[in-house]
Amino acid sequence: MNDHVTDPATEAFVAHRDLLFTVAYEMLGSAADAEDVLQDAWLRWVKVDLAQVRDRRAYLVRITTRQALNRLRTLQRRKEAYVGPWLPEPLLTAPDVAEDAELSESLSLALMFILETLSPAERAVFVLHEVFDIGYDDIAAAIGRSPAAARQIAYRARRHVDARRPRTPASQEEARAALTSFQTALVTGDLQGLLDVLAPDVEFVSDGGGLRLAALRPVVGADKVLRYMAGSLGKAGGTFTGESTTVNGNPGLILRLDSAIDGVLGFRVENARVTGLYYVRNPEKLTRVESETLLTSR
Repeated sequence: MNDHVTDPATEAFVAHRDLLFTVAYEMLGSAADAEDVLQDAWLRWVKVDLAQVRDRRAYLVRITTRQALNRLRTLQRRKEAYVGPWLPEPLLTAPDVAEDAELSESLSLALMFILETLSPAERAVFVLHEVFDIGYDDIAAAIGRSPAAARQIAYRARRHVDARRPRTPASQEEARAALTSFQTALVTGDLQGLLDVLAPDVEFVSDGGGLRLAALRPVVGADKVLRYMAGSLGKAGGTFTGESTTVNGNPGLILRLDSAIDGVLGFRVENARVTGLYYVRNPEKLTRVESETLLTSR
């Protein structure tokens, strides 16, 4: 798109582009697929008669949601053949994303891992209503259901997510403090320090995509997680360092092995202890962690 073009369709799309990307990414967990969805949405948007559009933002979200739903169904087939757990592609984000509590929680690797267990329609409705505060009439139009059906889907999805999300989510400050303790213990090889910061029932999920060594299923329990991490560090054959950063609007670590990125680690923290560790090692998912991606719910 030419920067000098100022037609209304282009202006509207550019004005809402970051929002549309965020909607697509929340639904798909993949930046590359979200970009493809935006391209498809743009091709449909330029054919729309703007005189018939009452709310351009809502209409653009509707088009994007429809394209994301189509892509999500394709992605599901790819995920069925995926080696090990599938975690979302981590994004380096500006610290101000954390100021929007609902958006930062929904973007966390922990919650996006839960969203993977929803059906495509449930995920779309949950994301649109809970994160972006879209009304049920607009959601119904986006997913091709009645408003009553959209409400029922939302109820089902919210119950499913609430049963699995933290009951007492940590503040950004508490999460950052736990991350600092974890980081220090990890890079110094202080196994007791790691054990002290891990909750007894901590869950460790790693995603290597068959391209990097990773656990083929979640590891649960502090002792088991500690043994797995100690074994992995022992096999690494180099020097590990951890760089504190903001990943998906939340405190996270970029782990490097002899200065090369090994992976990105996301955290779930409750009551000052780490209850979830989400480690993305698949190199195909590590292309967006050295420059910021703009995300917004507005």
